[in-house]
Amino acid sequence: MKINVTARKPRNPLIAHARFRRAGSHQPGGRSMRQQGGRSLKRELDQMKQHSP
Repeated sequence: MKINVTARKPRNPLIAHARFRRAGSHQPGGRSMRQQGGRSLKRELDQMKQHSP
């Protein structure tokens, strides 16, 4: 019995980079939005403290 082993076709090197990059939506993630909200809340509270008698 003869066994044929064929070499695999070489991979396209440009596709590997594109797959690792996982191009998605161009919007900030949830974590950065929560951090931004916390910073803005703290900024508003500091302003309220300065204006209170």
